[in-house]
Amino acid sequence: MSSSQNGNPLRVLVVGCGNMGASHAFAYQLIDGFEICGIVSTGKSKEVLNEKLGGGYSLFSDYETALKETRPDAVCISTYPDTHENFAVMALEHGAHVFIEKPLADTVEGAKRVVEAAKTAGKKVVVGYILRVHPSWERFVAEAQNLGKPLVMRMNLNQQSHGYMWGVHRNLMKSLSPIVDCGVHYIDVMCQMTRSKPLRVNAIGARMTEDIPAGNYNYGQLQIWFEDGSVGWYEAGWGPMISETAFFVKDVIGPKGSASIVAKDAGGSGKSSSVEAHTKTESIRVHHAELNEQDEFVHQDTWINLEDEPDHQELCNREQRYFLKAVTENLDLTDHLQDAVTSLQIAFACDESVKTGRTVDLV
Repeated sequence: MSSSQNGNPLRVLVVGCGNMGASHAFAYQLIDGFEICGIVSTGKSKEVLNEKLGGGYSLFSDYETALKETRPDAVCISTYPDTHENFAVMALEHGAHVFIEKPLADTVEGAKRVVEAAKTAGKKVVVGYILRVHPSWERFVAEAQNLGKPLVMRMNLNQQSHGYMWGVHRNLMKSLSPIVDCGVHYIDVMCQMTRSKPLRVNAIGARMTEDIPAGNYNYGQLQIWFEDGSVGWYEAGWGPMISETAFFVKDVIGPKGSASIVAKDAGGSGKSSSVEAHTKTESIRVHHAELNEQDEFVHQDTWINLEDEPDHQELCNREQRYFLKAVTENLDLTDHLQDAVTSLQIAFACDESVKTGRTVDLV
């Protein structure tokens, strides 16, 4: 029996101490029901995090050693995507539950292997789709579902990164493109909005810097067709050359009107690479399409200002509360994992489309 089920806290090994890893570690310290049993990173970030957490935690440079020595109930994986599959499978084989940052793996086959390993081990795997625990985004999806079908979904997240963030982006682009790394969130949102089968994708990309691997691109735009007639596009660009003019578009249109997330503050103040700004929605504007006999609008637009606007740390806390609930209440995560695989499958099909210049069928 794991600690969680006998009333003891869930002992978690924290792997990766960057932005997300640190936030999850703070969540574990804050939430009753968790206890950090070790911190793993290859570089100095583990010492920095240990100090921020108040010190006293066991530190490891080698993941496998940490697994064997701490024998955790759960492992939190916030490393670069090219390690996700291997680290998750190892944790599951050691009998630990897994919280893993998206994407689940850096290939679709890898993601499926993680899902299979979770089944074999009888353990929980929760993927860090942070927008799924965000009340504003839950509301945005709900509003989209009131607009009729087909839907037109328009989304982007362009980041004018420099300094520390450009370093992060360059590292990410060693294994993934921006439309895969970031796009999985918004592809997941589109799938939730339509709850329809994605049929095919088309995508374009451009490599605007010598600072990234030859086969990759730091600007991409994808288009998805769904079975119910809905269509969506998503755009992501990373780097010092990216424009901030329209970095944050989150828009859904249906026969009955439209709903838009309006990031007034972030949009007006040059904060496109701030992680805080990405999750802040500020307001949802709902437009009603109904016309009267003079073809004028019957209803004025509705502004939904959500009071419950969690910051980035609180969103991570919510993700970890969900993880704890999944373990302690034995939640069925079949759909959760299938959605994670599907969004990744769509994102990689988009990558293929960029590289081949062709439309890619998903069915």
